[in-house]
Amino acid sequence: MFPSQVRGALGLPMMARRHALAFLTLLLMLLGASGEVLAHAVAEGDKGYIQEIYGVHLISFMYLGAKHMVTGYDHILFLLGVIFFLYRMQHIAIYVSLFAIGHSTTMLLGVYFNIGINSYLIDAIIGLSVVYKALDNIGAYQRWFGFQPNTKVATLVFGLFHGFGLSSKIIEYDISPDGLVPNLLAFNVGVEIGQLLALSAILIVMGFWRRTTGFLRHAYTANVAMMCAGFMLVGYQLTGYFIA
Repeated sequence: MFPSQVRGALGLPMMARRHALAFLTLLLMLLGASGEVLAHAVAEGDKGYIQEIYGVHLISFMYLGAKHMVTGYDHILFLLGVIFFLYRMQHIAIYVSLFAIGHSTTMLLGVYFNIGINSYLIDAIIGLSVVYKALDNIGAYQRWFGFQPNTKVATLVFGLFHGFGLSSKIIEYDISPDGLVPNLLAFNVGVEIGQLLALSAILIVMGFWRRTTGFLRHAYTANVAMMCAGFMLVGYQLTGYFIA
């Protein structure tokens, strides 16, 4: 639920607009830093390593999983949206666990059963997950449609799509079947470690921000900026899909 103090704000002071512009600029810089990141790609060196190795390499795959999550800006944006107005650790744990269950399930099963989805389309859906959560945070669905979607179900469902985004890319790299299951499990453990690291950093920053008097004033514009970043992701991926 978006706080009523923010939901009712129609006009934005100049300072809030400046903060929003700075926030959006930062997001755009992060999203534009690497085209590969936006498409759930693995770094070129890591890609070659995945294609060449055989057998069980638990530590290596844990490292690759953690690296992917920490540098996966679409994942981080969605997590930011999910925990934006969650203050209690038990609530954060529930939502992050739902996201992890969804992400892990489709990533593991997708690779194991060779279920791939076009990378551009799945990443466009992931961009829409960021847009969805930002709109949810500003109370758009209640104003537009008069109801509140089930946020737990939505988090789980979008977690499933995030997992398919990674599995689709791993399948393209033709990973060796020798040691596949333990390597995938190790990769998934790494993803969850990376998620915890990213979440910890987000919570630290959010903790300091929430203590300031300007948090509620700027929360609306921050979510609008996040929504714009999500639309940018969608546009980037759909453009790639149609011109590829």
